[in-house]
Amino acid sequence: MKYFIALASLAFAASAQNSGVQAEWDISKTIDSLSTTAKRLKPMLDQLMPEEWVKRGAPDAYVAQWKGAQAELGYLVDSAKSLQAQPERLTLALDTYFRMQALEMRLTSLVEGVRNYQNPAVGDLLFGVLAENSTNRDKLRQYITDLAATKEQEFRIVDQEAQRCRGVLSRQPVRKNQ
Repeated sequence: MKYFIALASLAFAASAQNSGVQAEWDISKTIDSLSTTAKRLKPMLDQLMPEEWVKRGAPDAYVAQWKGAQAELGYLVDSAKSLQAQPERLTLALDTYFRMQALEMRLTSLVEGVRNYQNPAVGDLLFGVLAENSTNRDKLRQYITDLAATKEQEFRIVDQEAQRCRGVLSRQPVRKNQ
């Protein structure tokens, strides 16, 4: 069993070195940049007044999108913080990526309301910050792909070794208790 654990650890280290997964400090920089850029959206979102837009004929949906964007921004920042603490966790990387996508979708729709009912310049500014984060989103997507491939390779190696150990054990004679 000790041999199996040592081999599995060795396989993990080898697959991490040979794969294209970014080093922790590199992905940490990307996550930090993603989070910092996203946080710049908060004061912009706080300036928006979708309730006033509705009074001027805008659809009520803008209020819900605005509230949803504010909540999603908080979720994204929290998720990025968790990922930065544990960058090897695929589930955290996926959560951060999906949170970012959800925020982008909400804001893309909200930007149209900002441009039409409040201030086109603020809408352009929101869109600009979203565009700035697209590089971080792309890096995170690549990291997720590489991390998933590494995890699959690790699983395959561990599974093969487990099968080999089972084979060795099944060929050993059974001792009878005396």
